[in-house]
Amino acid sequence: MAVPLNQALRVGAYVLKQHLIGNKRYPLVLMLEPLFRCNLACAGCGKIDYPAEILNQRLSVDECMQAVDECGAPVVVIAGGEPLLHKEIDQIVEGAIARKKFVIVCTNALLLEKKMDLFKPSKWFSWSVHLDGSREEHDQAVCQTGVYDRAVAAIAESKRRGFRTIINTTLFNTAEPEKVASFFDDVMAMGIDGISVSPGYAYERAPDQQHFLNRTKTKELFRGIFRRQGKGTWKGKWAFNQSSMFLDFLAGNQTFKCTPWGNPCRTYFGWQRPCYLLGEGYAKSYKELMESTDWDRYGVGNYEKCADCMVHCGFEATAVAETVRKPWRALAQVARGIRTEGPMTPDIPLDRQRPAEYVFSRHVETALTRIRARKDKLNEVADAAD
Repeated sequence: MAVPLNQALRVGAYVLKQHLIGNKRYPLVLMLEPLFRCNLACAGCGKIDYPAEILNQRLSVDECMQAVDECGAPVVVIAGGEPLLHKEIDQIVEGAIARKKFVIVCTNALLLEKKMDLFKPSKWFSWSVHLDGSREEHDQAVCQTGVYDRAVAAIAESKRRGFRTIINTTLFNTAEPEKVASFFDDVMAMGIDGISVSPGYAYERAPDQQHFLNRTKTKELFRGIFRRQGKGTWKGKWAFNQSSMFLDFLAGNQTFKCTPWGNPCRTYFGWQRPCYLLGEGYAKSYKELMESTDWDRYGVGNYEKCADCMVHCGFEATAVAETVRKPWRALAQVARGIRTEGPMTPDIPLDRQRPAEYVFSRHVETALTRIRARKDKLNEVADAAD
């Protein structure tokens, strides 16, 4: 079982409670981005193309803890950017763990060995190292040679020190089932504790727009991958840090609607509307996000930007909720396994989706105006003091 038993039980109890009290929209994972700055520039990334003035901004420890408290989700994923660039990242992790949250720090691992002494192994804490395939595939994905080897070395050191360590893998249309299956065999042999996998989301601002998967290609790819499980060098099952229902969804055997509120995202701009992937406006508080967002305007079938999305931050919460709501269905799926042959379930029709809106520059300009006004005021104070 890739998800630790204590985490599975605690999260399951939390989800069950939400159902019993009739709460239809609740957070499962807080996506916390304390900064956008990164030490890589991946071609498929849509998170780091901001002006330097914004890339230099950070959420404070207090702002991060306020987000954790406001949201109340049992799991906190700290992403970015590269979170290990934040000078107070250890304090953010300690604060969330003190609140009994399961904390996962996503990292490209370039700074992991250097920063590891700041952290302690804990049942509440995991590293999630970004690996997009074997040495050649990963280094090509991150647009820099040598990154794979450094990440693998950091994984080995992390495991040696007793940290729970998983990997997260994003797949694009260049992925080949045979190579991905071989890669999963390799990382299992490294002794990692689990794999998180997802198709890449087509960020409108990503430099490379040619290699994102559509939904049909995603399902075909994952069927090809799962079909090869246990047939390579690793004879056992791959350990996924995800629900079996979500993996079954990736293989085209479940029809799920996305629940964007399941993984709310807090960034420097505020609470991102409507989800971790789309930044189409920001709320000042979690309460405002939940109450003022017109959720029915988003999701597959509702909005053009969502048409090809099958990413975990949109659908994992749906899969978990379905598991708790209909446990017999989830148990039957586990017993059956992930079907890799035969017809796929019908997909959500797209004929009534509204066209995409492009609003990225609006919130960037608003933030720049605020930053520059604050800087001008500080300069005025300094001039007056002189």
